[in-house]
Order: sequence, then C-alpha cells, then structure tokens
Amino acid sequence: MSLNIRRVVTGHDADGKAVVSIDEISKNVISRRANHESCVIWTTGEFPADNDGDADNGLRKVGTVDPGGTVFRLVEYGPGVTPRNHRTESVDYAVVLKGEIDMEMDGTMVHLKQGDVLVQRGTIHNWINRGTDPCVVAFVLVAAKPVARNGKLLTAAN
Repeated sequence: MSLNIRRVVTGHDADGKAVVSIDEISKNVISRRANHESCVIWTTGEFPADNDGDADNGLRKVGTVDPGGTVFRLVEYGPGVTPRNHRTESVDYAVVLKGEIDMEMDGTMVHLKQGDVLVQRGTIHNWINRGTDPCVVAFVLVAAKPVARNGKLLTAAN
C-alpha cells in the first residue's frame, strides 16, 4: 500500500496576504491494522474553527474523532482489510475517491464505488474491501452528540 498525498495548506503572512503555508507529501501516514493506511490532512480542536496562527493542525494527535472539532482524513483500505466494527460520535462525510468498498452496519451491507458519497450519522459500522484493488476514501468527521434511542445513549464505547 502506498498512500501518497500532496497536502497544500493556505494561511496568511504578517501583513495578512494569502500565502501557501504548507506544500508537501504528507509524512504522517500510519497503519494500525493489516491492509489499512490513513493520513490526517487537518484537524480543528473547536467548532467553529480558528484560522489564526501558523500551527500545522494536520500533525495534532487525535483519535478517530476530535471531540468539539473536525478531522479531515484520507484512508486506503486494501483488499482483505482487517475488520474494525466501531461507532463514532460524529457526522462523517465520506467520498470514495478510488476503488470500491462495502460498509457493513448491523447486518446491512451498502456497496460504494468511486464517486459515491456517504453521510455516516453515528452508526456502528465496518469497512470491507472484497475486491483486488485498494479503495481510497476521503472523510471529514464533525464532532456530534451521541445518538439517543429509547432512553439509551449509543456512544462510541458501545
């Protein structure tokens, strides 16, 4: 697998002129399981976001979600990616950039292919690549309250 992402981030110089602050091949590509790579492009620790300062928020340490903020991440799922059933306390906007992937939710399967978009609203899910080629998905996760059903909170720990 070879998640190779050019990351361009804008900002301002001391006089307020728009500039390119970062233009690089992302260095923070990680893998926490077999046939999986991810790269955080940018995060915000709050919402609305604060565009002041020059810190590289793509290098901030965050979990899957940034509570109270946002995470923009690219993920490559290789064929046979190790399963990870999970729930996030977020609204996730996903765009399949390359390949095909199945999203499993409590026994329901949704097949997504290049160009498809998904809005994930705190459901428990798992990503499955049954094909022979990697699938790349762009995610923007926006922190959200846990879902409540029948007096029970469906938190990320469930």
